[in-house]
Amino acid sequence: MKIYTRTGDRGKTSLVGGKRVSKTDARIEAYGTVDELNAFIACLLDEINDPDDRKFLLQVQHDLFTLGAYLATEQPPYPPQGGTFSPLRRAGGLETEIDKIAELIPPSNKFSLPGGCKSNSLAHVCRTICRRAERRIYALSEQVSIDPAALKYINRLSDYFFLLARKQSFLCNQDEIFWENPCK
Repeated sequence: MKIYTRTGDRGKTSLVGGKRVSKTDARIEAYGTVDELNAFIACLLDEINDPDDRKFLLQVQHDLFTLGAYLATEQPPYPPQGGTFSPLRRAGGLETEIDKIAELIPPSNKFSLPGGCKSNSLAHVCRTICRRAERRIYALSEQVSIDPAALKYINRLSDYFFLLARKQSFLCNQDEIFWENPCK
């Protein structure tokens, strides 16, 4: 299989199913941002030591690859047989992980800034890319029907990354960096 096909040299690419669209199409922006998030999760995984977190993040990577395939496919007919996009029904699993982390770390009512240790910083990068992916998917949803489970999943995922970042500071014995409001 050739890596280069030259079919995208004029600013067009193919969706799953073969339809050619502009590389700036909302669908391409949405699944491209999900792909970017997945790549940054790999960087985060390189810094995470906890085996449970590593296992969970690997599952998130699989879910995001599935989400990307979903977004790269014109609807209908995807998902097959008109069913729901089941891997994205994992928002409850994200909530469970969020709750587990919240029980482990000290509560806070302050805004955390990224930094303090590399894994914290990378989790915040993942959080911000996840938020951008969410915006791109919502923009796409103004043009085509998107499974609400996909929107819920990506929203909950950014919450997870926020708490995972806080957990990394906790595990690295680093004080969190809190925003100090200069207007007070």
